Amino acid sequence: MKYRRVGKSGLKISEISLGAWLTFGRSVDDKNSEKIIHSAISQGVNFIDIADVYAKGKAEETVGQCIRSIKRSDLVISSKVFWPLSDNINDRGLSRKHIMESIDKSLKRIGTDYLDIYFCHRSDPETEIEETVRAMGDLVSSGKILYWGTSVWEPHQIEQAVKAAKKYNTHPPIVEQPRYNMLDRHIEAEIMPIGKRHGMGFTVWSPLAEGVLTGKYNEGVPQATRGAGSEWMKNDLSPANIAKVKKLSALAQTLGITMSQLALAWILRREEISCAIAGATKEEQLKENLAASDIKLSSEAQAKIELILAGE
Repeated sequence: MKYRRVGKSGLKISEISLGAWLTFGRSVDDKNSEKIIHSAISQGVNFIDIADVYAKGKAEETVGQCIRSIKRSDLVISSKVFWPLSDNINDRGLSRKHIMESIDKSLKRIGTDYLDIYFCHRSDPETEIEETVRAMGDLVSSGKILYWGTSVWEPHQIEQAVKAAKKYNTHPPIVEQPRYNMLDRHIEAEIMPIGKRHGMGFTVWSPLAEGVLTGKYNEGVPQATRGAGSEWMKNDLSPANIAKVKKLSALAQTLGITMSQLALAWILRREEISCAIAGATKEEQLKENLAASDIKLSSEAQAKIELILAGE
């Protein structure tokens, strides 16, 4: 496993990291969750990404139980705040009240004294960015979190957060967590340049487009799979995208790697990327994903990929 700095910070995380979205506390039982998490750590993964809203707190609890035997300082643990977990009118968004109350709940569920990274899990149109930035900075100063970041923020919002941190002499965000993969490259135009300019890293989610970039849907969408009933995945499962994935799968085969490994290695070609966050429901899947850290795509392979993604 190789490691990268998170932007210009001194924090280093595994290039392929483990995410809890849709898995721990939900589709994967506790016993298998522990096997996957311990296997990942034994293979060099040090970053585990969670959110309070994942399985309504159960993901945090499950990960917390699974890492109790692991030395805390060997791990980089993140969680997130924004989405509501109750009907309470203040149990949502990025107000100071919600941030301060949510961090304590997350720490309790995980069973840790601090988070390495705390993400604002979306931007909040009802709260001034200055209020959010000062609250996150206070959490850093208190030691409850070491760093903070944004997730799925627009370019101008990231700019405002950095300016607010300078204005109030507090801690700026060190990382953005956006969706990024071969089929969704929207961050390349503006968000990546802004993040790079401000010394931010990128921990990207959905690197395999919810399984589309594994090639599992190349011959259709089986009824028992996530893609069968997911409105979220409709765009990724378009005929044009499936045609691209079929060509990419053939290219991966000629390179002697899997489609998943090709997709992950392609993401890691960018120096702005700190890590690709991949979920896993089986140890075999985890091992396949982690092997992408050792794959470096040649310039020739990258050129072929660009042609395929352009529809040629």
